[in-house]
Amino acid sequence: MPHSQTSAHRDSLVGVRLARGASPWLLPTVATAAVSLLRARRSGAAKAVAVPATALAAGMLWFFRDPEREIAQGRVISPADGVVQSIMPWKDGRTRVAIFMSPLNVHVNRAPLAGTVTSVEHIPGGFVPAFNKESENNERVVWHFDTELGDIEMVQIAGAVARRIVPYVPQGTKVEQGERIGLIRFGSRVDIYLPEGVEVDVEVGQKTVAGVTRIDRG
Repeated sequence: MPHSQTSAHRDSLVGVRLARGASPWLLPTVATAAVSLLRARRSGAAKAVAVPATALAAGMLWFFRDPEREIAQGRVISPADGVVQSIMPWKDGRTRVAIFMSPLNVHVNRAPLAGTVTSVEHIPGGFVPAFNKESENNERVVWHFDTELGDIEMVQIAGAVARRIVPYVPQGTKVEQGERIGLIRFGSRVDIYLPEGVEVDVEVGQKTVAGVTRIDRG
């Protein structure tokens, strides 16, 4: 079983499996909802706060969910839940597959192949919507993996709301295919670059599931 599922610390709340890195956002929201619900019977103001606070807490629980997955077979699998936004040939012969993640998607990202993490680089930038062309200059984390296909690049891109990308594993870590490697808080995008000669087996508009959808054609 992948390292991140066994020995790494996991956030949890009332039996719900949550993404690591959720606590700074989730705990204050849930605490506010709990306090307002307790005071709702005695205070009209607390009652007015209780409904939206509880709805927001429920939304946060849904957003930060981290379900178990049965990892698919294939050379390259999707690192993200979402929709294929674009498929673009790159100047160096690689093909970039961009996956847009809406706030309704699971935002835990997974390793597209087994290998060793050779680089995890944080690049500061803007926060325009991830589906916008200007998102090329957004804040991001650039990953490189040494795999059986050679160097594989994956980029986590922050969106208009996502202000924090949380890597789970450092440089030098050996990861299994489909292992959890990081979280992007709120709407965002993940790009994966397929090496020259590797054909794409998804199309624009297709839904993807991290760890399940195969990206390449074998």
